[in-house]
Amino acid sequence: MRDLKQLVKAYDVRGVVPDQWDEDLSRAFGAAFVQVTGAKAIVVGHDMRPSSPGLSRAFAEGAAARGADVTEIGLCSTDQLYYASGKLDLPGAMFTASHNPAQYNGIKMCRAGAAPVGENTGLAEIRELVQSWINEDDTVTVPTVEVEPGKVTRQDTLRGYADHLLGLVDLRAIRPLKVVVDAGNGMGGHTVPTVFDGLPLDVVPMYFELDGTFPNHEANPLDPKNLVDLQAKVKEVGADIGLAFDGDADRCFVIDERGEPVSPSAITALVAVREIARAKAAGEHNPTIIHNLITSWTVPEVVREHGGVPVRTRVGHSFIKQEMAETDAVFGGEHSAHYYFRDFWRADTGMLAALHVLAALGEQEGTLSALTHEYDRYAASGEINSTVDDQAARTAAVRAEFASQEGVTVDELDGLTIAGADWWFNLRPSNTEPLLRLNVEAKDQKKMAELRDAVLAVVRA
Repeated sequence: MRDLKQLVKAYDVRGVVPDQWDEDLSRAFGAAFVQVTGAKAIVVGHDMRPSSPGLSRAFAEGAAARGADVTEIGLCSTDQLYYASGKLDLPGAMFTASHNPAQYNGIKMCRAGAAPVGENTGLAEIRELVQSWINEDDTVTVPTVEVEPGKVTRQDTLRGYADHLLGLVDLRAIRPLKVVVDAGNGMGGHTVPTVFDGLPLDVVPMYFELDGTFPNHEANPLDPKNLVDLQAKVKEVGADIGLAFDGDADRCFVIDERGEPVSPSAITALVAVREIARAKAAGEHNPTIIHNLITSWTVPEVVREHGGVPVRTRVGHSFIKQEMAETDAVFGGEHSAHYYFRDFWRADTGMLAALHVLAALGEQEGTLSALTHEYDRYAASGEINSTVDDQAARTAAVRAEFASQEGVTVDELDGLTIAGADWWFNLRPSNTEPLLRLNVEAKDQKKMAELRDAVLAVVRA
């Protein structure tokens, strides 16, 4: 019998189709989602992967059989699904495997208002319920219930999604900009034409054709090799900026006019300054900005300099969203290019972050590299993964080596973070693989490289 713990992760469902899951199992997830959340109505959307329409429809059927009305919004980005969940005030399910290869698919679930469904907020219960419906021969039997089946209807939310975002950032008065957009054959090819329509933007599209087999490159801009085409095109056409979206278009990476990547920490700082100013203009004192513990030290420095309050959290969207709710934060950013907005139901949206960057660039005459220079104060290693036999033992060895140095601080909010006067590093275990993830930052490249190499020598000993 298949074990759903391999399929249901901490924040979502994700696995290979049909090896790990199929439409029968998706139908069971739809029924379990309704049973656990108690939803009377839900909204469902999907990306462009070949398996997505069938899986999405099966989920809708399972939910309707449990008595819930289902609004299908069809092809959409993940943040478009969050928009629908917020605007319609309905729990939602998005069928996508984000940046994973074509054979994968998954479900991102949320409660009404785009509130996250994770392991501690319903996902474990959904998994256990579906697991109880799997027979020894791996077939799935969902118990029938005596309820009137829900209705399944269709609704287009793309225009509403675009209008909502454009109501939060006004780009009508910016100077004309040439923008190269790499959609990676993902959902950015669906959302960008509508959101950018009518704006003073000369858009150079790359890989806008929706194709879940990803014929050009993986839709994962976190991997530098997937930015190469965009970097070359920005320089070739003399663009002001390049934007790269991942497969489900909820993350956005930024390239400057030189073809150089702008770090997500710098984007977090730039957007934070704008959101702090907007909140203050509305009469809010000391607006809160959330950042995870492996974003650059630049972020809390910039937030304080502009009269905001930085709050540091663990890595992961459930922690960010929880902290945003508790502090009423206006904005949150992660090193992975997830950006969260209070005015977007505290959900992450790469598109809204992109609009903020375009507005900031277009409201002045300088280049993007000049604009973001102020937000690039330290040298960073980026995330470096090491395969280890014993995560705890290797982490303990690193702690023993570095924690006793004079003047350092140690905390274990998320893995091991050790900081000196002008440097820090974080070592975190992967939840799903035998990996340790290292991030290092220091005042200059030389110090960062020395520290990175010293930590890795202990990790990989």
